[in-house]
Amino acid sequence: MIKYGVGIVGTGHYLPDNVQSNEDLCKILLDVNPEWIVSKTGIKRRYIATEDDSASNMSILAARKVLEENNISGEDIGLIAVATFSPDYMFPPVSAKIQKELKCTKAQIVDINTNCTGFITALTIASDRMRVDQSVKYSLVIGVELHTRYINPKDKETAIFFSDGAGVALLGQVDEGSGIINSHFKTDSSTYESVRFRGGGSSFPFSKRSFSPDIDFMEMNGLATWKQAVTNMPILIKDLLTKISMDIDDIDFCLFHQANLNLINYVMAKLKIPGEKTYTNVQEIGNCGSASVGIVLSEAMIFGKIKPGNTVLFAGVGAGFNFGASIWKFT
Repeated sequence: MIKYGVGIVGTGHYLPDNVQSNEDLCKILLDVNPEWIVSKTGIKRRYIATEDDSASNMSILAARKVLEENNISGEDIGLIAVATFSPDYMFPPVSAKIQKELKCTKAQIVDINTNCTGFITALTIASDRMRVDQSVKYSLVIGVELHTRYINPKDKETAIFFSDGAGVALLGQVDEGSGIINSHFKTDSSTYESVRFRGGGSSFPFSKRSFSPDIDFMEMNGLATWKQAVTNMPILIKDLLTKISMDIDDIDFCLFHQANLNLINYVMAKLKIPGEKTYTNVQEIGNCGSASVGIVLSEAMIFGKIKPGNTVLFAGVGAGFNFGASIWKFT
């Protein structure tokens, strides 16, 4: 029987150099204005990958800094779990390249695609693995996305939201009673087709056709996404709290997938969580998909939003639609 917890002992993130303001975007999206984008999403700007950026290099830059800050060698890492739906290649997994470049020669690798809930899923998989096998002393959990390589810049349903970046959490063994408490997941696939990217999949291989804007850019039904999120995310969080005999008042701080500021505010109000119990960055960096929770966690730590002893809730929604939440006690 294990006598330790598995906690988040280090965080970090990387954002590309290119910044796109709403004013910049509206030079392409001629039928909207900056004020409309803010009213609909809360987003003022987003980060756009440069030609030299890749999922692997953004992940490596962020993870290397976290390892150095925590005086951890690549040889100490037992697992690398990467959440993404925009890796360098279809295969091999991008986690393999990250393992190679960081010299984590003893680390198991896994790529995870549960869309925007990917970071929460990866945290859970990594912490479960560490609790089963105590020889895995440290894990790197990485969320990374290059959304903008798959976005039609003239599609206002997607272009106003999505951004690029990487977020990293270093997991380690902590005192018993600290670290992850539990997780909960839920899938409502009734509107499975509402958010999708079909190009390159085995049903739409490049080998049998030419480029098609209808297939080879991300598609999103914003109304269906909103309905799914506002219906299922509060249910998911309440179910998780019930499972572990906790109440929403027992949560000190909440970090949500940064999809849309209005959505976060709606869910907070529905759960009667006061505004001071969260931190948001969607206004300044947009929706970074699988990297979103990792980046907002990293910034929350930098700005001292999470205190020692705090009980913290992570929650998100991704295409499919899949929902994930987990609760952690920070040391």
